[in-house]
Amino acid sequence: MSKRLDPDESSGNFKKKRTRLAKDQQSLHHFFSSSRTSQQVVSPVKASASSDRSTSSPHSTGKSFQKSHVIDVDALDNDGAQTFSVNSSIPVSGPKPPSGSSTDDKSAKAALSVANKPLVYGDLTCDPATRTFIEKPWPSSSVPYSFLAHALSALSQTRSRKIITNILTNCLYCIIRYDPQSLLSAIYLLSNTLAPPYTSLELGLGPSIILRSIQNVSGLTTQALRRLYHATGDPGDVAFAAKSSLRTLLPHPPLLVNYVYASLLKISRCKGQGTVKEKGRIVEKLLLAATGEEIRFLTRTLSQNLRVGAVRTTILSALSRAMVLIPSTHFTNNTSESSLHHTAELLENCELHTIVGKRKAVDRLDDLAVRFGLAESLVKRVYVQHPNYEDIVTALLQAGLDSLEERVHLTIGIPLHPTLGSPTRSLEEVYDVCQDRPFVAEFKYDGQRAQIHGSTEEGNISVFSRHLEDMTSKYPDVVQYVKTFFSDHPETTSFILDTEIVSIDPTGGLRSFQELSNRARKDVQLQDVQVFVSIFAFDLMYLNGEILLKRTFRERRDLLISRFPPFISRDKQLARFNHVESCTSTEGRDAIKAFLVKAIQSRCEGLMIKAAKSRRKPLPATYEPDKRTSAWLKLKKDYVTGFGDTLDLIPIGAWHGNGRKAQWWSPILLGLWQPERGRIVAVCKCMSGSTPEVYFKPTEVWEIRGADITLSPISVAAKGLVSASRGLSIRFPRFIKVREDKSIEQASTPIFLAKLWRNQEAKGVKQDFDDEVLVDIEPYLQSNSESEPEI
Repeated sequence: MSKRLDPDESSGNFKKKRTRLAKDQQSLHHFFSSSRTSQQVVSPVKASASSDRSTSSPHSTGKSFQKSHVIDVDALDNDGAQTFSVNSSIPVSGPKPPSGSSTDDKSAKAALSVANKPLVYGDLTCDPATRTFIEKPWPSSSVPYSFLAHALSALSQTRSRKIITNILTNCLYCIIRYDPQSLLSAIYLLSNTLAPPYTSLELGLGPSIILRSIQNVSGLTTQALRRLYHATGDPGDVAFAAKSSLRTLLPHPPLLVNYVYASLLKISRCKGQGTVKEKGRIVEKLLLAATGEEIRFLTRTLSQNLRVGAVRTTILSALSRAMVLIPSTHFTNNTSESSLHHTAELLENCELHTIVGKRKAVDRLDDLAVRFGLAESLVKRVYVQHPNYEDIVTALLQAGLDSLEERVHLTIGIPLHPTLGSPTRSLEEVYDVCQDRPFVAEFKYDGQRAQIHGSTEEGNISVFSRHLEDMTSKYPDVVQYVKTFFSDHPETTSFILDTEIVSIDPTGGLRSFQELSNRARKDVQLQDVQVFVSIFAFDLMYLNGEILLKRTFRERRDLLISRFPPFISRDKQLARFNHVESCTSTEGRDAIKAFLVKAIQSRCEGLMIKAAKSRRKPLPATYEPDKRTSAWLKLKKDYVTGFGDTLDLIPIGAWHGNGRKAQWWSPILLGLWQPERGRIVAVCKCMSGSTPEVYFKPTEVWEIRGADITLSPISVAAKGLVSASRGLSIRFPRFIKVREDKSIEQASTPIFLAKLWRNQEAKGVKQDFDDEVLVDIEPYLQSNSESEPEI
């Protein structure tokens, strides 16, 4: 099983988060798996039955190594090993609602009285337009977590986007109607997040804490938990099965949605000495109080992998629909009729549609569908400009949908989702899309996309990644440039810029993204800056309090050029500022073609093609947050030709998949053939991962194309041919096909890879080399005689 990675996913903070998540998942698997180490080589034998997978070809057919799904909890804990008892320090009184909860003493007593009686909820999959929940689905005043678990369980049983939206809409409608104070907590739990991405608030819960807590609560041995994990591949299923036979002497009060979310916040804020112990205590307290499906989804939440298909856009759609079903008179100081919220007559006639097929009822359903569509567009438009659930939920509960856009709008210090470009593979395709419309071609630099916010009134200067993560502490040189700009240009008081931050040498020459990635990710001091950068600005979304999103690209670009002049400081540690190099369509096709060649020779990734002045679809020149439209086209060198040649690589190893890939080998480790030594050397992997779980017997050759070839401190492929301390690797490798006509001895070699890298580094001046020049393999063989892993 393979996955093509988006080359744009190169943000340092984003890669750090994804790497950390991958490591956590890998650690989780290692905890449950056998004690073999990643260095244990089973080659030349294929993966054996001990791995609980049956062998098959791991390429793109999608068929791979199936796991058993049989779980027998009673039979697992019979090996005589010592079991873990429940930690006696854990309070048996159960969790209490968080501060500010609406649960009173009476509701607490009522909740405790039904603690031994699991609540039975109605069907949430029905069309919300044809059903209203007249009675509150739960007995207490606050939403129990079991109601959310019920919704999550229903979500996990379908892949229908329509049914998923119905479930979420009905769930959120009930919460808004009967316990609006729990709405924000519910949305965060459903979206598997704790806070907006720019706040850098993370759960910070390692897999070892979760697994130790499951052990302490369930009493099962490590070996038993490992067997469960091999059978299910999911920590939530493990916890559910492990606790299924556990009975407590005293009942726990039901978990509440607000309490669960508050507990997660408490975990994320644990700092200093004793952090691990305190986090474990909170997790065990939650697991002890959880029952039934709560256990499964609580553990998945703690593992940051709900596996229910409830993506952000679906949650926003459900939230907007649920709000439509709430009458406008429900909100404070709102007595006028709304064009978005339903009326009693509208909803009543919609319900008649399920009883009689009256034309009037059908018309009312159509009317409600229109309101659903308008509300979804509104909520999504507001969110992508102001991605903060708390601000949106507060505004919705106070005044409803009609005044949402007035209350929540683009704000300095809160990043908006960036406009995205659509890939295209040739200049001919660009002209087919744009036709006779004017466009601007810009260098697509090999750097890190950054959204820069600045305000003199609030003293707010922030730098955000394309994934909305706060990078301000990573770029003190950029912050200092903004301060200098405000000092030199007092007529500008606030702005939001879309830019690319690129690594440069002391003379201003462009360097690769890999050089930029060598900079520390946070808490960089200006005096310690060693990797110099330049800001290349290409868009302006906000200026002096005015939102510019609806202006055409030509207008925004003219403002950018006129109000933000180039800047080069004598202090090399201060970031430079310039506009992206560009060329307009009015200069002709030959000029655009030459401009593309120039971009590649300048170490850029290619070109961005942008519609200049149209406000109409399908090529709007307005700034469209979070949309991938044909108004912005990416023409990247790897989309056109990759790095010029494909490589024939050998699949030699793989990792056990996690989560939804628990039954597959993913990713695949690929290698080069080294004829001088008669062996294979690893070069890259298709997808992400840590250390190989198992090695394959090398029998196949795969054709691979990548974006480019990079120096790597980890790879040993071609080490000594181009650098004494670093080898070569392939950036964004893509599987093309199996080369059935080649044996492994005919696969690409480290020498060939080094030649491709030299061609690439020549900036197009010299695109080919003779096989008999440039390479002296003897120093390579001597320097790597002990460093390369032999397969």
